[in-house]
Amino acid sequence: MGGGKGGIGKSLLTAALGFQLARLGRRVVLVDADLGGANLHTCLGLAGPALTLGDFICRRVERIEDVLVETGVSGLRLISGASDFLGAANIKYAQKVRVLNRIRSLEVDIILLDLGAGTSFNIIDFFLVSDVGILTVVPEPTSIENGYRFIKSALYRRLRAAAPSQAVRAIVDSALDQKNPLGIRTPLDLLAVVERADPAAVPLLRKEMGAFHPRFVINQVRDPADAAIGHQLVTACARHLGVKAAYAGYVPFDDTVWRCVRQRRLFASAVPDCPSAQKVRELARGLLQGESLALTW
Repeated sequence: MGGGKGGIGKSLLTAALGFQLARLGRRVVLVDADLGGANLHTCLGLAGPALTLGDFICRRVERIEDVLVETGVSGLRLISGASDFLGAANIKYAQKVRVLNRIRSLEVDIILLDLGAGTSFNIIDFFLVSDVGILTVVPEPTSIENGYRFIKSALYRRLRAAAPSQAVRAIVDSALDQKNPLGIRTPLDLLAVVERADPAAVPLLRKEMGAFHPRFVINQVRDPADAAIGHQLVTACARHLGVKAAYAGYVPFDDTVWRCVRQRRLFASAVPDCPSAQKVRELARGLLQGESLALTW
């Protein structure tokens, strides 16, 4: 679960989605991968665990299983974030690879990564390693813009990883600057420049573009116009980035959510029939079935 900016309810949605998936019989692990700003345990109504991801990163423990915490919900466990480790937000590449490999090795059905805000390489890399990348957006211009920018950054990061030569990687690096001297403004521009430098690389990059299928969730929806933003983002990604995104669904604005936050209770378990909990339940079922939910307001 990624997000272009903070304060959009991403951690709350991750916690609620994990709860609903566990209630549907899946073995779920939540990973607070907001390195340096972890708060997923608070969303679950838990005190800060004695062992966190920071202990694993610093090798105070060697097994990722040693930092797993029971949440009190059957089938739902947590790896709390590394807010106790001041260097966590800037972990080295080798540390990141070790964390990702060990997380992948967990014997569970579903792993939900709650990522930090923004488009740093560490955040993007955690997003790209997921089988299903979900981006949370709220109906505000800043969130919409940052969400679109997040997808574009993730696409370019993916293309850079697939680049077969240093020359092609340099072109992708240039494309990250919208004022680049090569005149690259869109992924199609990028492919045109690569075509001149290394024609054999173009099919590889096109394959990567075609395999990138992020999903949007619109949070704090108040009216049909807000809900429709998901479809607009899908259209924009297809038209301007050549990315086939999907609209996973939306969650309505709900006073129950902030009341539960103040009480340190997860809304999905404390008030299971509130509008937000019901929509997250639909979202969980849709994800299990591999569906993108139709707009139903």
